[in-house]
Order: sequence, then C-alpha cells, then structure tokens
Amino acid sequence: WNDDTIDAGDARFEELQEIIASMRLYSDDELSENELISKKIVMELLGNPEQQKKFRFHGYPVNQISGLQISIPRFLDTFHRVKTPEHAENYIARLSKIDTKLEQNMEGLLVREEMGIIPPTFVIDKSLETMQEFVDQPAQENVLFVSFQEKMEKSESIDEQQRNDFLAQALEEINNTVYPAYQSYIDYCTALRAKSTTDAGVWKFPDGREFYDYMLQVSTTTNMTADEVHRVGLAEVERIQSEMLEIFSAEGYDTSLGFSKLINDLAGEDRFYFSDSDEGRDQRLADYETIIKEIDSGLDRAYKSRPKAAVEVRRVPEFSEKTSAGAYYTGPSMDGSRPGIFYANLYDIKATPKYGMRTLAYHEAVPGHHYQIATQRELEGVPEFRKQTGFTAYSEGWALYAERVAWELGFQEDPYNNLGRLQAELFRGVRLVVDTGIHSKRWTREQAIEYMLTNTGMAESDVVAEIERYIVWPGQATAYKVGMMEILRLREEAMTALGDKFDVRDFHEVVLKNGPVPLHVLRELVMKYIRDQQGQA
Repeated sequence: WNDDTIDAGDARFEELQEIIASMRLYSDDELSENELISKKIVMELLGNPEQQKKFRFHGYPVNQISGLQISIPRFLDTFHRVKTPEHAENYIARLSKIDTKLEQNMEGLLVREEMGIIPPTFVIDKSLETMQEFVDQPAQENVLFVSFQEKMEKSESIDEQQRNDFLAQALEEINNTVYPAYQSYIDYCTALRAKSTTDAGVWKFPDGREFYDYMLQVSTTTNMTADEVHRVGLAEVERIQSEMLEIFSAEGYDTSLGFSKLINDLAGEDRFYFSDSDEGRDQRLADYETIIKEIDSGLDRAYKSRPKAAVEVRRVPEFSEKTSAGAYYTGPSMDGSRPGIFYANLYDIKATPKYGMRTLAYHEAVPGHHYQIATQRELEGVPEFRKQTGFTAYSEGWALYAERVAWELGFQEDPYNNLGRLQAELFRGVRLVVDTGIHSKRWTREQAIEYMLTNTGMAESDVVAEIERYIVWPGQATAYKVGMMEILRLREEAMTALGDKFDVRDFHEVVLKNGPVPLHVLRELVMKYIRDQQGQA
C-alpha cells in the first residue's frame, strides 16, 4: 500500500516542487510536437502546488462513495490478480497491512477534525452503515475472502493444498487484522457524528469559496467561475427540456401537464422495466451486451480505428451497490489480460428504465469510456504516463459526446430511446446547477435533491446517490457537460472551417489518438488539424 502518513505527504509536496522545476528547464521551442503535448499534460497534472498543499485536507477520506472503507476491498476484488502462489502471498500481505493503511489515514482525519472539516451527518451515517455491514459478515462471506477464493479456483498454478493454506491465512487476517481496523474507524466515526451538521457544501470549510473555485478549475480544465457554470446549467436545462417536450407532443402526450409531470409519469410506466427478480436482472445484463455488440459493429462511418481490448458487462458488486452510482467503467489492464468492464448497478430495478439503457451503454462502453480509455492504453510512441492519466472534462466530456454520436448515427431512432438520451444530457445539465448550488450558493442537500427530482424524472434512489456524490466530490460532476460542450464546439468549428474537407472520422482520431488532454490543449490540437487540412491541396 502507499504510505499515507502526513510526513509522506510532505515529502511528496517537496518532490512535486522539484518535478515542476525540472519541467521548466525544457524550453517549449526545443521540444517536438509530441513532447510539447506531453509537457503541457504534465504541467496540468502537477497543477498548483501551493493550492494543493493549502487544500490537502479539504475532503472526506471516509465517505459513502469512494471512501477508504470501500476503495480498499474494491481494489483487492477488482485489480489484485491471483494467478500464482506469489500473487496469493501478496494478497495476504496486503490484508496484513490494512490496519497500517487505516492508521496512517487516521492522522489526516484528526487534522481535519481540528480544522472543522467534518463530513455532513448523512455522510458519516452512510459510511458507518457500510463499515458495520462489512464487519458483521462472517469472514468466509466477506468479499475479501470470496473474491480471493474464486480467483485461486481459476488458477492452474495453485494446487488444492496451497489454496487451503492461503484461505486459512486470509481468514486469520480478516478476523484479526481487517475487522479490528474497521472497528476502530466505526468507533471514531460514531464519536465524530456528534460534531457534524447537515451543511452540505464546501463553503463551510476554511477558505471554502477559494477551494471550490480551485476544484472547478481542476475538474473542467477551464477558468469558468461558479456563477458562469450555474448560468450555463440553467440555460441547458431549459433547452433540453424543450426538445423533450416536442417528443412528448409527437407521441401524443398532453404537454400542458408540464415537463416534471410528464417525465415522472413516463418513468412510472411498467412497460419500461424488467421484473424485480434475478431473472429480470440477468436479462438486463444480457440486453446491455446485445446493445454493445450492435453498435460496435456499426461504427465504421464515424471511427477509423478501434481499440483491441474487449469490454464485458458485469453487475456492481452487491456489497457496494446500495451507495454506488448507476453505472461505472473500469479500463482494461495495461498488459491486456483483463478487458474493460462496464459495471451496471442492479440494486434498484427502476433506477434505469429500458429507454435509458442504450444511452448508458454508449456512455460507459461503446463508443464512450471503453473506446476512449482502451484506445489510450494502447497508444504507441507516447510516454507511459499518457497511457494512464486522465482529465475528467476530457474523458467524461467524450463519453457524453459519444451518446450524441450514437444518436446521430441512428442507433436511437425509437423516440423513447431518444428521450432517454436527452434525459441523460439533461441530467448533466442539472449537475451544473446543483453542484454550484450546493457548494457556492449554499443549497441544502434537500434543495438539491428536490431540484434534480423535479427537472430530470430520475428515480429518487439515483437522485439521492448522485447529490450525495456531488457533496463529497465538489466540482467533479460539472466536468461532463463542460467537456461535451467544448468537443461539440470544436467539431462545429472544424466543420465550418473545412467544409467538404471535414471528415468526422479524422476529427475523432484527433480527439482520441493523443490520449486525455486538458480542454485547452484539445483546442490547440483541433486548430492544428484544421490548419493541416486547409493546407492540403
């Protein structure tokens, strides 16, 4: 595990200063085009060390979405391979140091408590719930044991006696190391709860407004202010709802009822849902696989190249699905041994109606995150870090843009599927409003939930999970729509400038084949593409 002590963090800040100083020794004029892109990416990733150090404790390491208590078992379940006896020994070694990992992070939690950076009460409550459920399981049923056992059973190099020995060691570590470490966090958070409030936004932090502006810059790779983001969000919500009302009208719905009534009534129609059963959940996963195969076979009109890695559809692990987002994607391994994985949350069967499934699959898998991330990891002729790093505005902007590309290619001709696409885009527009509302305009958690419920028609369980995510990840959710709008803006500029010379396949090559970049660098790349095309005879 990484060293998470405060001293180690201080050392990393010193190292960061040294790296920045070394990067500045390279003159832009002396670098090749590819090297200059790499330098700009590095400088963006390094960011502003002074702000990073100032705000190093402005966050919640224990939270209901991505907190330590979730990320540790998720990492071991998803990423730790167990194909050889050595892999199994490493797994046991990691289990044996989970208490050290949590002890190190406790240093930062105590500093935050002194600074008054205490999670809202609901964050503490939900974090306590996941930790308590985790330690209440018999060790043999815990994901740390079950996942380890399943991986070893698939290994041809670990014999039965070795497997039994490793499992016995795992049981001992879970019972005597992992569970007591988690219990110490349960005890701490239980005591901390008395100091918490229901205030949701980071405006309550020391220098909270400055911190939120900084988070917006990091997330969007722009200089947009909270007020600007809020205004754009309001305008986009109005535009997208108008388009959806036109579809409702064409399908015979009474639009005088108003958007909120129509979208909620649509979500209440039983025809758009699978049965709330194991069979219904299995069918949903099967349908996702069909959707992905269909579009993957029909993208030659828009893409010149495809990633080599495959993509699989899996259910969000049940131990974390209650508080997880509706879906997420994990990229393929660098060595090609593991495919990309599109995780679908099946906890609430009504969280994603059938008319929203295509858009979700296009976003998370093809041609969204899977095309972008798998392509990135297969890049040639670039430094290794460019195959692994990312920028939210670029990657999530691409995935949201990919939803639209699928529609433009005719994969959502059914008007209800198009409503699903627009609803997904509306959701990202609403995010601009509620994220800035919570963290800049002092909206309460309940205000934000009400606004999103009224303006999206999403299931309440999804809305609550999303709003609670924005509360612990300030600024991150704004990057999706900001990134999409910039990619669309660049495409329009290229189409206008090039006319008959414009080929969307070339445009997509420019966007994807350099890997994730800040939006201002993406603009530079597209402008160069335009100049190059204009210069051709």
